[in-house]
Amino acid sequence: MESQKKKLVMGFFGFLLTIMFVASNVEAWTGEIHGRVVCDVCGDSSIGPEDHVLEGAEVAVLCITKSGEVLNYQAFTNAKGMYTVAETMPESDRWDACLARPISSFHDHCSHLGEGSAGVKFTYNHPSGYFHTVRPFVYRHASVPTYCI
Repeated sequence: MESQKKKLVMGFFGFLLTIMFVASNVEAWTGEIHGRVVCDVCGDSSIGPEDHVLEGAEVAVLCITKSGEVLNYQAFTNAKGMYTVAETMPESDRWDACLARPISSFHDHCSHLGEGSAGVKFTYNHPSGYFHTVRPFVYRHASVPTYCI
């Protein structure tokens, strides 16, 4: 009886080692997407000294993987107006194409989405460890300040 238990335990450990060996052969892939959200104070469609970054702005990133799975990410900008989405997954499931779009700005005066900032679609064909930078999303003031006129 003791011999059968030993064989069973040894067989189980052998099975676990085999699983760990097979799983370790799966290559990991890491991707990263980042961008900025800014306030175009004068509404002139150019980033100038009067403009500023928006902290706390919400951005959604939707990606479809090579295997067809759809992944939805939510990010918020930091004090430098930057957002980042990153994921590590098996190489066979890596991102194929993504859509980044602004969701909202919580800034009191700069909460109207600028023209051309509805979203950006792109293919993601970077090797593991590289990143894709999305062009800045721009919000504008409800009314242009007098010093801009």
